[in-house]
Amino acid sequence: MATVLITGDHAGLGRAAAEDLVTRRVDLILAGRDLDRVERAGRQLQEKHGIKVTPLLLNLASLESVRAAASKIRDMVAAGALEPLQALLCNAGASFRGSISYGVDGYEETFATNHLGHFLLVNLLLDSIADGGRVVFTASGTHDPETMDGRVVGAAEEPDAEALANQGKDGKEPVSGGKRYATSKLCNILFSYELDRRLQAAHQSVSSIAFDPGLIPETGLARTAPVFAQWLFRTSLLKWTFKKLGVTMGSLPFSGASLASLAVDDRFATVSGTYLQSNSGTLSERQSSKASYDQAKAAKLWVDSERLVRLTINEQPRRLG
Repeated sequence: MATVLITGDHAGLGRAAAEDLVTRRVDLILAGRDLDRVERAGRQLQEKHGIKVTPLLLNLASLESVRAAASKIRDMVAAGALEPLQALLCNAGASFRGSISYGVDGYEETFATNHLGHFLLVNLLLDSIADGGRVVFTASGTHDPETMDGRVVGAAEEPDAEALANQGKDGKEPVSGGKRYATSKLCNILFSYELDRRLQAAHQSVSSIAFDPGLIPETGLARTAPVFAQWLFRTSLLKWTFKKLGVTMGSLPFSGASLASLAVDDRFATVSGTYLQSNSGTLSERQSSKASYDQAKAAKLWVDSERLVRLTINEQPRRLG
C-alpha cells in the first residue's frame, strides 16, 4: 500500500487531503508540531477507514526537530515498517503577523517554517521516496506581484536566503508579515523548480510539483492577525469581495482533493516542474511569477539554504548524485 507524508497540524488543507487519500486506501504519515492534535487526527482517520496512520512530531522551524523526524521515517522504511513514500506533501505553512519572531535556530519564523524546514526535510527524505513518487509543495498565488493575490499582501522580496533568515537583525524595519509570507512562497516555487531540474539531470523518476490551493479562509492562516481581522476573514462578504477583485479562490473540499490527486493520481505522473492552481473549482496548470523562473536565483537559494540548515555531505541525497 502506498504511503504519503503530509506536513501540517491537520485541521485545514492537509486534513482535507488526508480525508481524500484514505478513501483511496493510502497509508498516511501525519507530521506536525502539535503531536496531541496530530495523534487525534490520526486516530479518527484510522478508526473510520481502517488504514495505517503514523503520527510524527515535526516542528519545521526547528532544524533539530526536522532531523529527528526524518531519521525516524528513514529508520521505519529501512526496517520495512513503512513502505517507501509515494509522496511527500510539503503542505505546512504559517503567516506571522505583527512583531517579527524567530525560531529556535534564530531564523525569522515565516521563512524558517515555510522554506528552510521543508528544504531540509526534502533533502533528508528524498532517498526514501519510491521511484515514480512525488514531492508537492503547497505554494500560493501571493508570490506573484502581477496578480491580485500578490497585490493584496504586498510584493515578494528578493529570494535572498541569508537576508530572509536574518531579517530584522540589522536595525532596519522588517517588511510586513504579508510580504514575508509571499516571499517564502516564492522560495517554495523556486525550490520546486530547481529540485525538478536536479532530479532530471540525475535521471530520476521522482516528480517535483508546485501547487497553489487558492485562498481558503478556513485554513486558519490568518490566526495571528487581530481577532476582528480573523472574524472578517471568515465572512461571506469578504470571500465575495476577494472573488470579485480577482483573487484566486479555493475551497477545502476541492483544494484538498486536488492535493491528494497530485500525490497519487496517474494523470499527474508527468507534470514535474510545473505550477498547478486550484481556482473556483478548477485545477489547471498556470504560469507562476517571472521571478520564479530565474534559474540563477533558484540555484543560489539552494546553496544558501544548504548552508543555513547546515546540510552535511552525509545528509545530501544520493539520488541527486
